[in-house]
Amino acid sequence: MSRYRVGIAVVVLTTLLSSAALARVHLGIGPLGAVRFAAARVLSLGGIHRARAFTRRGHIRTASLKSQDVRDVVDSGLGNPAARRQIVAAAALAGWHGGRIANGWWRHGDGGYGWVGPLFWPFAIYDIYDYAIWADGIGFWDYGYPDIYAAIFAPYGHDDLAAYTGPSRFGRRHRKLPPLQQLCGDDSRESAGLPIDQIVQAIQPNETQRATLDDLASALISAAQMIRASCPTQTAFTAPDRLAVMQQRIEAMIKAELAVQQPLGKFYDVLSDEQEARLNALAEDRRKMSAASGAPEARAQACGAAQTTALQWPADEIEARLHPNDTQRVALKALQVANARAADILNAQCLPQDATTPPARLDAVDGRLDAMQQAVNLVSAALEDFYATLSDEQKAQFEAIGQKRTA
Repeated sequence: MSRYRVGIAVVVLTTLLSSAALARVHLGIGPLGAVRFAAARVLSLGGIHRARAFTRRGHIRTASLKSQDVRDVVDSGLGNPAARRQIVAAAALAGWHGGRIANGWWRHGDGGYGWVGPLFWPFAIYDIYDYAIWADGIGFWDYGYPDIYAAIFAPYGHDDLAAYTGPSRFGRRHRKLPPLQQLCGDDSRESAGLPIDQIVQAIQPNETQRATLDDLASALISAAQMIRASCPTQTAFTAPDRLAVMQQRIEAMIKAELAVQQPLGKFYDVLSDEQEARLNALAEDRRKMSAASGAPEARAQACGAAQTTALQWPADEIEARLHPNDTQRVALKALQVANARAADILNAQCLPQDATTPPARLDAVDGRLDAMQQAVNLVSAALEDFYATLSDEQKAQFEAIGQKRTA
C-alpha cells in the first residue's frame, strides 16, 4: 500500500478513535455521542485536507491497515462518509500494483471505489441510509456504469484478487489487506442503528412515535444483515463471474431496501410538521459537513458519470490482443451495444430533484437499484455470449486489459 494512502487512513482512524475517547473522558457523553464528536472533529477546519498534507510531508510512517482498525471504526459507528471513503480507497489500492499507485482508474468522483478486490459496493447499507434518511446521496449516486465497466475490465490481477480472500504466495506484499468482511458493513445494533440515536435527539418522539422508530431500527439492522450476507467469501477471477457478483450484491441491496420501506413510511407518517422540520434541519447539517470534506467534486460526478478518458471502450486494444474472428466480432459488437444501452438506462434513472422526504428518497433508491440490476443483467447476457466464443488464450488476454491501466 502506498505511504500516502496508508497515512490518510491512519490519520482518519486515529482521529476518530482518539476523539471519541476524549469526548467520553472529558465531556462525559456516551459512546454514540462520542462518535458524533469524533466525526465533527475530523471534518472541522479541513481536518481531512490537513491529514493529506501531513502524510505528504512524510510525518507518518507506513503502517498496516489492520482488520482491527477497520473493525474499531465500524464498531464506533462509521457514519462519516469522508472516513468511509478513506478506508475504501486505502483498501482498494492496496491490492492494485502492490499499492504503489495513489489513484486508480476506476475511482469514483467522490474519491471512493466501487470495487475493492472482489467486493462490489463496500459499506452499502451506510450509503443507502445516508441518502434515504439524511438526503446525502454522494456515496449512493456515484455508483453506476463505471462500476460495470470495472467489472468487465478488472483492475486487479489473479494474485492481487486472491490476496483479498486468502493467503497469497507473495506473502508480505499483501499483508496489509483487511478481510473483506470488515468492509461489508456491520449488523450490530450500535452501528446499524446509529441514525436512530440521532433522530431521537432531534425530534424527541412521543411513545407512539418511539414504537415506530424502534421498528425502523430493527428494519435497518435486518437490512444490514441481508447486505452483509452477500459479502464474497470466494474470489471471482473472470469478467462473467464478476458481473454475477454484482448481480448478487444488488439483489441483496434491493431486498434490504424493501425491508426498510414500510417501517420508514410508518415512522414518517406519525411525525408532526415541526418534527419533520427538525429532521430536515439535522439532515442539512450533515450535508454541510459532507460538503466541507470534498463533496462538491463528487456532486459534479453524481450518478456514476463515466470518466471518458479512463472508461472509453478499448476497441483497439481488444483487437490487438484477441485478433477476433468474424463470429467473435459480431458477439463483441453486441457486447459493446449492451454496454451503451446499460449506460443509457442508468443515466435515465438518476438523482431525482423532487425526492424531499425520506420515504420518497428510499423509493428513489429502489428505482436506482432496479435500473442497476437491469443494466448489469443486460451486459452480463451479452458478455456470456461473447465469452463463449473465446479460446482460453483469448480469455486471458481479455482479462489483462484493465490491469495495465494507470491513473
